[in-house]
Amino acid sequence: MAVKSFRPTSPALRHMTVADYSELTDKKPEKSLLAKKVKNSGRNNYGRITIRHRGGGNRQKIRVIDWTRLKDDIPATVKSIEYDPNRTAFIALIQYADGEKSYILAPNGLKVGMQVVSGVDSDIQVGNTLPLNNIPVGTVVHNIEMHPGRGAQLVRSAGASASVMAKEGKYAQMRMPSGEYRLIPLTCRATIGTVSNIEHENVKIGKAGRTRHMGIRPTVRGLVMNPVDHPHGGGEGSTSIGLPSPKSPWGKPTVGKKTRKKNKKSDKLIVRGRRK
Repeated sequence: MAVKSFRPTSPALRHMTVADYSELTDKKPEKSLLAKKVKNSGRNNYGRITIRHRGGGNRQKIRVIDWTRLKDDIPATVKSIEYDPNRTAFIALIQYADGEKSYILAPNGLKVGMQVVSGVDSDIQVGNTLPLNNIPVGTVVHNIEMHPGRGAQLVRSAGASASVMAKEGKYAQMRMPSGEYRLIPLTCRATIGTVSNIEHENVKIGKAGRTRHMGIRPTVRGLVMNPVDHPHGGGEGSTSIGLPSPKSPWGKPTVGKKTRKKNKKSDKLIVRGRRK
């Protein structure tokens, strides 16, 4: 898929690019697989803002994705490749031999009319889902489970992929998109291939209105605020923040401050961190 640019008839269009969506085959989603999306604009159940700079945006509906792929040994035919406003990757509508329909994350190279299947005896082909124990070393995968039966949690964004590096004991050693090497139980499932929409990282927003359509509101720098509003505020003109390190509006260190828990259980499954 290519990235589409525009003639610079306005300052906004000069640098803006969009995906041409040539891979998509259907504009209208399957109504039986839609769910209502409730917007809270970053508020919690008390009505307090817990995530700043959220609000507005286009109306969206959730496409119910099958993350588990537990219908083993039943072939499914790809009916369409569709756009999903809730994620960067494209989704595929599949119909099983028994008539049931579901959405899956579309891997790169999946076309309408192709068949996908899940299960232990599935072939190593794009879109098929197997336990890691049945996937050869060196295979490129996505949609990886962390716990058997819980559904895919890792490698789900556009253009992402992981590799099976080795198998030892009860675990498979995976190379994640970040460069991290992590152990995943061999009974967990993964899907063959790379996630679709690989050109997503090359798309330039180009104008402020597109971020507003996404539900993201403007962010004001702390440096231009008053001292009562932010630790960086105050001073005459463009002055430094006068602090050894940047802070959040509530005085907590930000840049460079590690936020991962020191006693996190999954640390023992990380063979090599992404920063090493």
